[in-house]
Amino acid sequence: MTVRDILKMGDPRLLRVAPPVTSFDTDELHLLVADMFETMRAVNGAGLAAPQIGVDLQLVIFGTDAVNPRYPDAPLVPRTVLLNPVITPLSDDMENGWEGCLSVPGLRGVVPRFSSIRYTGFDPYGDPINRTVDGFHARVVQHECDHLMGVLYPMRIRDLTQFGYTEVLFPGLDASEDD
Repeated sequence: MTVRDILKMGDPRLLRVAPPVTSFDTDELHLLVADMFETMRAVNGAGLAAPQIGVDLQLVIFGTDAVNPRYPDAPLVPRTVLLNPVITPLSDDMENGWEGCLSVPGLRGVVPRFSSIRYTGFDPYGDPINRTVDGFHARVVQHECDHLMGVLYPMRIRDLTQFGYTEVLFPGLDASEDD
């Protein structure tokens, strides 16, 4: 397993729309997933999208088995590998919440997201995934899937007075965790 470099905002590769995965259960795909989990773990990420490491595929990973130091008050989200995701909002209800991003280091902002969603897609073996979620879990999925469409969370911020440096906004958090 390899810790991959994470692209930073400003890199044009983060703005591309990723094509779907067409080959499941391959050695190459399993190695990519393992590298993504190793990369996410190394930087205490809540999730990671393949485009963030320069791979143009509709593949996101998210979740951990332990509390995330970047989001210490957030509930646990099950460790998931999701390919070719489709998100369906279950209502028009939106929630504002603070987000950070490994591709936007050191910053956080308030982003509106659908409160509850259904997401479908496939695991690395090509088996279907179909889940209904809300709260932080729904936020993480929407954030990661935005990367597949070339959208970074600052593009969704409606009030720029609620966007700034983690060390200023959240002095109790270790700002180096956002790098």
